[in-house]
Amino acid sequence: MEYTKITCTLKPDNEIARQLLMQELGNVGFESFVETDDTIEAYIPSVNFIPEILASENLQKNEYFSFDYTIEVIADQNWNEVWEQNYFEPLLIEGQCMIRAPFHETYPAAKYEIIINPKMAFGTGNHETTHLMIKAILELDLKGKEILDMGCGSGILAILAAMKGAAAITAIDIDEWSTNNAIENAELNHIGNILVRQGDASLLSDQQFDVILANIQRNILLQDMEAYRKVLKDGGLLIMSGFYTTDLEAIEERANSLGMKITSSAERSNWCAAGFRL
Repeated sequence: MEYTKITCTLKPDNEIARQLLMQELGNVGFESFVETDDTIEAYIPSVNFIPEILASENLQKNEYFSFDYTIEVIADQNWNEVWEQNYFEPLLIEGQCMIRAPFHETYPAAKYEIIINPKMAFGTGNHETTHLMIKAILELDLKGKEILDMGCGSGILAILAAMKGAAAITAIDIDEWSTNNAIENAELNHIGNILVRQGDASLLSDQQFDVILANIQRNILLQDMEAYRKVLKDGGLLIMSGFYTTDLEAIEERANSLGMKITSSAERSNWCAAGFRL
């Protein structure tokens, strides 16, 4: 898949401005981000990119930052080599879950070892929201459970759920590149009980789930939470991330309106994850 990259230079350049810019770019369709010392690189499938989306009011009239950018079209390429060249290192989360790429030769032993072929699909564990979701999964008993992973990206959360004994996992992502990567990563980890589907919440129908994982972004979560509620078993758990701590109030309000009550929340570098029980 061909991607368009914009390279952004912020004024002022600080952690809050960077996080806000990535959130707003995510709201208009950008899927992946790479932070350098001086810039943020944001990637979006070229078929979804039109320059006008960068003129949105939240981006151009934001009181916290301004930014300049350049645009570059990135041809389909071997993203495994790209990540290797950019020093994607093995990552140990909570002392239990090791995430590594096939090309890593040295890494610590861990209870759960997930191999991710790091392409453009979101989900190498390095982003705060993926870290928060993995931490939440590590704390759950998933033996025999039916799991839904919405916005599955690389499939990392679905793979960990399978390793923790889930009976069956449905993993859904709107992007073909992500679903192909999730299938590949399931095979790399010798996982056979993940059904990967391309699409969005409209795919959800009569199947019921014990646990739903949704690491997407604020607006999609608010929009699709009712669809998640309809396929969540009584007493089931919905765990969501992809939003900031300042968004938790709106997320909780929407969940409450659908009969779900918050059971836990955690934050990491201003990003938040929260669990809701039906």
